[in-house]
Amino acid sequence: MTEKQTILGRISQLTRANVNAMLDRAEDPQKMIDQLIRDYSNSIVEAEGAIAQTIGNLRLAEQDHSADLAAARDWGTKALAASSRADALRTSGNTVDADKFDNLAKVALGKQISFENEAKDAEPMIASQNEVVEKLKTGLAGMKEKLSDLKQRRDSLVARAKSAEAQSKVQDAVSSISMLDPTSEVSRFEEKVRREEARVAGQAELASSSLDAQFEDLESSSADAEIAARLAALKGPQD
Repeated sequence: MTEKQTILGRISQLTRANVNAMLDRAEDPQKMIDQLIRDYSNSIVEAEGAIAQTIGNLRLAEQDHSADLAAARDWGTKALAASSRADALRTSGNTVDADKFDNLAKVALGKQISFENEAKDAEPMIASQNEVVEKLKTGLAGMKEKLSDLKQRRDSLVARAKSAEAQSKVQDAVSSISMLDPTSEVSRFEEKVRREEARVAGQAELASSSLDAQFEDLESSSADAEIAARLAALKGPQD
């Protein structure tokens, strides 16, 4: 596993775990998205810290490489100087001192070779780390772009989530009404009202019939009284 996969992969897994946990317990869509933005922002901060550390290590390695190359050049200069001194002494016949400076040149050349090897050994690692850093930077830029997109889509996502929630509640209410079927209850109440109306109409009809009978009796009595009066008139006064 590469360092890029280790850093961004671990952060990505943590972020997905947080998102899944929030989705499982989500109640308020706005709070859920706001928390998602906060968690993703924290993941980016963590990624930035890890990438900064990786870049710092790379820069130290580059500095060490430069120092090794500089040291190799310095020891090469010293070896050349010692060798030149030895040649001059040997030309003058001082072979003892000439050998001494040749030995110093050999020591300097050994140091030069050692630093050159250290620099050479470090070059593949430095090249690889440079590639890793560039990929990490690209990955981090992608995370920031996703965060920016999420922030821009936040209001739309919240509105859509609330709309879906409202539609779900309406659908539940419609389903509940369909299951209860209130029309049967209304029909029963309507039948009760009709029976009450019929009862009241019957009472009115009964009262009307009784009143008509009373007027008929009154009219009959009046007719009998008139007949009696006329009969008395026919008979005339009685002595």
